Amino acid sequence: MKPRRALLFMPGDDRHKIEKGAALGVDAIIMDLEDGVALSRKQAARETIAAALQAVDFGQTERLIRINPPVGGGLYVADLEATAPYRPDGYVLPKVESAQQLRDVSQRLEQFESRFRWPEGTIKLLALIETARGVVNLREIAESDDRLVALIFGAEDLAADLGAIRTPDGWEVFYGRSAVVIHARANGIQPIDTIYPHLQNRTGLESETEQALYMGFTGKLAIHPQQVEVIQAVFTPSAEDVARAQHMIAAFRTHQAAGEGVFVFDGKMIDMPMIRAAEVVLARARTAGTLDV
Repeated sequence: MKPRRALLFMPGDDRHKIEKGAALGVDAIIMDLEDGVALSRKQAARETIAAALQAVDFGQTERLIRINPPVGGGLYVADLEATAPYRPDGYVLPKVESAQQLRDVSQRLEQFESRFRWPEGTIKLLALIETARGVVNLREIAESDDRLVALIFGAEDLAADLGAIRTPDGWEVFYGRSAVVIHARANGIQPIDTIYPHLQNRTGLESETEQALYMGFTGKLAIHPQQVEVIQAVFTPSAEDVARAQHMIAAFRTHQAAGEGVFVFDGKMIDMPMIRAAEVVLARARTAGTLDV
Protein backbone atom coordinates (compact mmCIF):
# COMPACT_ATOMS: atom_id res chain seq x y z
CA MET A 1 0.00 0.00 0.00
CA LYS A 2 1.00 3.60 -0.47
CA PRO A 3 2.23 5.26 2.72
CA ARG A 4 -0.53 7.45 4.11
CA ARG A 5 0.93 8.44 7.48
CA ALA A 6 0.09 12.13 7.23
CA LEU A 7 -2.59 13.49 4.90
CA LEU A 8 -2.40 17.28 4.80
CA PHE A 9 -5.43 19.42 4.01
CA MET A 10 -4.85 22.48 1.84
CA PRO A 11 -7.62 24.85 0.66
CA GLY A 12 -8.33 24.19 -2.99
CA ASP A 13 -8.56 27.86 -3.87
CA ASP A 14 -5.03 28.72 -2.70
CA ARG A 15 -2.35 27.79 -5.25
CA HIS A 16 0.46 29.05 -3.02
CA LYS A 17 -0.52 26.73 -0.16
CA ILE A 18 -0.89 23.78 -2.52
CA GLU A 19 2.63 24.41 -3.83
CA LYS A 20 3.95 24.76 -0.29
CA GLY A 21 2.36 21.46 0.69
CA ALA A 22 3.75 19.72 -2.39
CA ALA A 23 7.28 20.66 -1.31
CA LEU A 24 7.00 19.25 2.23
CA GLY A 25 7.53 15.57 1.49
CA VAL A 26 4.19 14.70 3.10
CA ASP A 27 2.69 11.36 2.11
CA ALA A 28 -0.52 12.90 0.77
CA ILE A 29 -2.06 16.31 0.16
CA ILE A 30 -5.83 16.70 0.24
CA MET A 31 -6.79 19.68 -1.90
CA ASP A 32 -10.09 20.71 -0.39
CA LEU A 33 -13.29 21.63 -2.19
CA GLU A 34 -15.59 21.10 0.78
CA ASP A 35 -15.43 22.79 4.20
CA GLY A 36 -12.21 24.66 3.51
CA VAL A 37 -13.72 26.61 0.61
CA ALA A 38 -16.55 29.17 0.75
CA LEU A 39 -19.55 28.50 -1.48
CA SER A 40 -18.72 31.56 -3.57
CA ARG A 41 -15.19 30.18 -4.18
CA LYS A 42 -16.04 26.63 -5.27
CA GLN A 43 -15.54 27.23 -8.98
CA ALA A 44 -12.31 29.15 -8.41
CA ALA A 45 -11.08 26.27 -6.27
CA ARG A 46 -11.90 23.72 -8.96
CA GLU A 47 -9.93 25.74 -11.50
CA THR A 48 -7.00 26.17 -9.10
CA ILE A 49 -6.81 22.44 -8.41
CA ALA A 50 -7.08 21.57 -12.09
CA ALA A 51 -4.21 23.93 -12.86
CA ALA A 52 -2.12 22.59 -9.96
CA LEU A 53 -2.55 18.99 -11.13
CA GLN A 54 -1.11 20.03 -14.50
CA ALA A 55 1.75 22.26 -13.35
CA VAL A 56 2.86 21.57 -9.76
CA ASP A 57 5.59 19.01 -9.06
CA PHE A 58 4.20 16.90 -6.19
CA GLY A 59 7.13 14.48 -6.21
CA GLN A 60 6.14 11.32 -4.33
CA THR A 61 3.24 13.04 -2.57
CA GLU A 62 -0.14 11.53 -3.32
CA ARG A 63 -2.54 14.04 -4.91
CA LEU A 64 -5.98 13.76 -3.35
CA ILE A 65 -9.06 15.97 -3.64
CA ARG A 66 -11.84 16.24 -1.09
CA ILE A 67 -15.02 16.83 -3.03
CA ASN A 68 -18.35 18.01 -1.67
CA PRO A 69 -20.67 15.37 -0.15
CA PRO A 70 -21.76 12.80 -2.77
CA VAL A 71 -25.51 13.29 -2.48
CA GLY A 72 -28.07 13.74 -5.25
CA GLY A 73 -26.90 16.00 -8.04
CA GLY A 74 -24.90 18.15 -5.67
CA LEU A 75 -21.71 20.11 -6.00
CA TYR A 76 -19.63 16.96 -6.11
CA VAL A 77 -20.61 16.30 -9.75
CA ALA A 78 -19.15 19.63 -10.81
CA ASP A 79 -16.08 18.88 -8.64
CA LEU A 80 -15.45 15.66 -10.54
CA GLU A 81 -16.13 17.14 -13.97
CA ALA A 82 -13.63 19.94 -13.35
CA THR A 83 -10.80 17.89 -11.87
CA ALA A 84 -10.97 14.23 -12.95
CA PRO A 85 -9.65 14.90 -16.49
CA TYR A 86 -6.33 15.92 -14.88
CA ARG A 87 -5.93 12.53 -13.23
CA PRO A 88 -5.62 13.05 -9.48
CA ASP A 89 -4.52 10.00 -7.53
CA GLY A 90 -7.76 9.84 -5.60
CA TYR A 91 -10.77 11.50 -4.07
CA VAL A 92 -11.73 11.90 -0.43
CA LEU A 93 -15.49 11.56 -0.03
CA PRO A 94 -16.90 13.43 2.98
CA LYS A 95 -19.87 12.38 5.12
CA VAL A 96 -20.19 8.96 3.53
CA GLU A 97 -23.28 7.18 4.85
CA SER A 98 -23.91 4.39 2.35
CA ALA A 99 -22.18 2.02 -0.03
CA GLN A 100 -24.22 3.44 -2.90
CA GLN A 101 -22.56 6.84 -2.53
CA LEU A 102 -19.18 5.24 -3.16
CA ARG A 103 -20.50 3.20 -6.07
CA ASP A 104 -22.00 6.30 -7.69
CA VAL A 105 -18.69 8.16 -7.56
CA SER A 106 -16.81 5.07 -8.70
CA GLN A 107 -19.06 4.72 -11.75
CA ARG A 108 -18.44 8.34 -12.70
CA LEU A 109 -14.69 7.81 -12.39
CA GLU A 110 -14.94 4.70 -14.55
CA GLN A 111 -16.38 6.87 -17.30
CA PHE A 112 -13.39 9.21 -17.10
CA GLU A 113 -10.96 6.28 -17.18
CA SER A 114 -12.71 4.89 -20.22
CA ARG A 115 -12.73 8.28 -21.97
CA PHE A 116 -9.02 8.86 -21.44
CA ARG A 117 -8.05 5.18 -21.79
CA TRP A 118 -6.60 4.95 -18.31
CA PRO A 119 -6.45 1.57 -16.56
CA GLU A 120 -9.66 0.82 -14.71
CA GLY A 121 -9.38 1.64 -11.02
CA THR A 122 -6.56 4.16 -11.54
CA ILE A 123 -8.27 6.78 -9.35
CA LYS A 124 -8.74 5.68 -5.74
CA LEU A 125 -11.36 6.55 -3.12
CA LEU A 126 -11.02 7.35 0.57
CA ALA A 127 -14.22 7.54 2.61
CA LEU A 128 -14.65 9.98 5.49
CA ILE A 129 -16.84 8.50 8.23
CA GLU A 130 -18.15 11.43 10.23
CA THR A 131 -21.86 10.88 10.90
CA ALA A 132 -23.84 8.49 13.06
CA ARG A 133 -25.36 6.86 9.99
CA GLY A 134 -21.92 6.42 8.49
CA VAL A 135 -20.73 4.58 11.60
CA VAL A 136 -23.85 2.37 11.63
CA ASN A 137 -23.30 1.45 7.96
CA LEU A 138 -19.54 0.89 8.18
CA ARG A 139 -19.68 -2.74 7.14
CA GLU A 140 -21.40 -2.11 3.81
CA ILE A 141 -19.29 0.99 3.17
CA ALA A 142 -16.01 -0.86 3.76
CA GLU A 143 -17.07 -3.65 1.40
CA SER A 144 -18.55 -1.39 -1.28
CA ASP A 145 -15.98 -0.87 -4.04
CA ASP A 146 -12.54 -2.00 -5.15
CA ARG A 147 -11.39 1.62 -5.49
CA LEU A 148 -11.74 2.14 -1.74
CA VAL A 149 -8.29 2.19 -0.12
CA ALA A 150 -8.98 3.87 3.21
CA LEU A 151 -11.58 4.76 5.81
CA ILE A 152 -10.98 8.12 7.50
CA PHE A 153 -12.45 8.97 10.89
CA GLY A 154 -13.91 12.46 11.32
CA ALA A 155 -14.39 13.16 15.03
CA GLU A 156 -15.52 16.78 14.89
CA ASP A 157 -18.44 16.24 12.53
CA LEU A 158 -19.42 13.02 14.27
CA ALA A 159 -19.58 14.76 17.64
CA ALA A 160 -21.78 17.47 16.15
CA ASP A 161 -24.04 14.86 14.55
CA LEU A 162 -24.34 13.05 17.88
CA GLY A 163 -25.00 16.24 19.82
CA ALA A 164 -21.96 15.31 21.90
CA ILE A 165 -19.50 17.63 23.61
CA ARG A 166 -15.89 17.27 22.46
CA THR A 167 -13.48 16.53 25.28
CA PRO A 168 -9.69 16.11 25.33
CA ASP A 169 -9.87 12.37 26.01
CA GLY A 170 -12.42 11.79 23.24
CA TRP A 171 -14.60 9.17 24.92
CA GLU A 172 -17.68 10.69 23.28
CA VAL A 173 -16.42 9.51 19.86
CA PHE A 174 -14.38 6.49 20.93
CA TYR A 175 -16.86 3.92 19.63
CA GLY A 176 -16.85 5.42 16.15
CA ARG A 177 -13.08 5.77 16.18
CA SER A 178 -12.62 2.11 17.09
CA ALA A 179 -15.25 0.97 14.59
CA VAL A 180 -13.40 2.65 11.72
CA VAL A 181 -10.22 0.72 12.56
CA ILE A 182 -12.03 -2.60 12.90
CA HIS A 183 -13.94 -2.36 9.62
CA ALA A 184 -10.93 -1.04 7.69
CA ARG A 185 -8.69 -3.83 8.95
CA ALA A 186 -11.36 -6.46 8.31
CA ASN A 187 -11.40 -5.41 4.65
CA GLY A 188 -7.68 -4.93 4.11
CA ILE A 189 -7.80 -1.14 3.73
CA GLN A 190 -6.13 1.65 5.68
CA PRO A 191 -7.68 3.33 8.71
CA ILE A 192 -6.83 7.03 8.96
CA ASP A 193 -7.40 9.00 12.18
CA THR A 194 -9.11 12.36 12.64
CA ILE A 195 -7.57 15.83 12.75
CA TYR A 196 -5.95 17.34 15.84
CA PRO A 197 -7.26 20.93 16.00
CA HIS A 198 -4.86 22.49 18.53
CA LEU A 199 -2.08 23.89 16.37
CA GLN A 200 0.19 25.09 19.17
CA ASN A 201 0.07 21.89 21.24
CA ARG A 202 2.80 19.70 19.78
CA THR A 203 2.81 17.44 22.84
CA GLY A 204 -0.93 16.89 22.55
CA LEU A 205 -0.60 16.08 18.84
CA GLU A 206 2.16 13.58 19.51
CA SER A 207 0.15 11.94 22.30
CA GLU A 208 -3.03 11.65 20.23
CA THR A 209 -1.11 10.32 17.24
CA GLU A 210 0.57 7.69 19.42
CA GLN A 211 -2.86 6.66 20.70
CA ALA A 212 -4.04 6.31 17.09
CA LEU A 213 -1.03 4.12 16.35
CA TYR A 214 -1.78 1.94 19.38
CA MET A 215 -5.39 1.56 18.22
CA GLY A 216 -4.32 0.28 14.80
CA PHE A 217 -4.56 3.40 12.62
CA THR A 218 -1.97 3.71 9.86
CA GLY A 219 -2.12 7.50 9.48
CA LYS A 220 -3.71 10.75 10.59
CA LEU A 221 -5.13 13.87 9.00
CA ALA A 222 -3.12 17.09 9.31
CA ILE A 223 -4.48 20.61 9.07
CA HIS A 224 -1.21 22.54 9.15
CA PRO A 225 2.26 21.88 7.69
CA GLN A 226 3.84 21.97 11.15
CA GLN A 227 1.87 18.84 12.10
CA VAL A 228 3.29 16.71 9.31
CA GLU A 229 6.69 15.94 10.82
CA VAL A 230 5.20 14.82 14.15
CA ILE A 231 2.57 12.58 12.57
CA GLN A 232 4.90 10.90 10.08
CA ALA A 233 7.52 10.32 12.77
CA VAL A 234 5.04 8.57 15.06
CA PHE A 235 3.85 6.27 12.29
CA THR A 236 7.40 5.37 11.24
CA PRO A 237 8.97 2.58 13.33
CA SER A 238 12.32 3.48 14.85
CA ALA A 239 15.47 1.61 13.90
CA GLU A 240 15.40 0.01 17.35
CA ASP A 241 11.80 -1.18 16.88
CA VAL A 242 12.65 -2.66 13.50
CA ALA A 243 15.75 -4.43 14.80
CA ARG A 244 13.85 -5.90 17.75
CA ALA A 245 11.06 -7.15 15.48
CA GLN A 246 13.57 -8.73 13.11
CA HIS A 247 15.43 -10.46 15.94
CA MET A 248 12.18 -11.73 17.45
CA ILE A 249 11.02 -13.20 14.14
CA ALA A 250 14.44 -14.79 13.58
CA ALA A 251 14.27 -16.36 17.06
CA PHE A 252 10.75 -17.57 16.34
CA ARG A 253 11.89 -19.36 13.19
CA THR A 254 14.76 -20.98 15.06
CA HIS A 255 12.45 -22.26 17.81
CA GLN A 256 9.87 -23.41 15.26
CA ALA A 257 12.54 -25.45 13.50
CA ALA A 258 13.36 -27.05 16.86
CA GLY A 259 9.69 -27.89 17.43
CA GLU A 260 9.16 -25.24 20.12
CA GLY A 261 5.98 -23.11 19.86
CA VAL A 262 6.43 -20.74 22.82
CA PHE A 263 9.84 -19.31 23.75
CA VAL A 264 11.50 -16.62 25.85
CA PHE A 265 12.82 -13.47 24.17
CA ASP A 266 14.25 -10.52 26.13
CA GLY A 267 12.75 -11.96 29.30
CA LYS A 268 9.22 -12.32 27.89
CA MET A 269 7.19 -15.31 26.80
CA ILE A 270 6.61 -15.04 23.04
CA ASP A 271 3.80 -16.70 21.11
CA MET A 272 2.00 -16.08 17.80
CA PRO A 273 0.15 -12.82 18.69
CA MET A 274 3.49 -11.20 19.54
CA ILE A 275 5.03 -12.50 16.31
CA ARG A 276 2.14 -11.01 14.34
CA ALA A 277 2.71 -7.70 16.14
CA ALA A 278 6.38 -7.81 15.13
CA GLU A 279 5.36 -8.47 11.54
CA VAL A 280 3.12 -5.40 11.66
CA VAL A 281 6.10 -3.28 12.75
CA LEU A 282 8.09 -4.49 9.75
CA ALA A 283 5.15 -3.90 7.43
CA ARG A 284 4.86 -0.31 8.66
CA ALA A 285 8.57 0.19 8.07
CA ARG A 286 8.28 -1.13 4.51
CA THR A 287 5.30 1.13 3.81
CA ALA A 288 7.23 4.12 5.17
CA GLY A 289 10.19 3.24 2.94
CA THR A 290 12.64 2.62 5.80
CA LEU A 291 12.92 -1.13 5.19
CA ASP A 292 13.59 -2.65 1.80
CA VAL A 293 12.79 -6.33 2.40
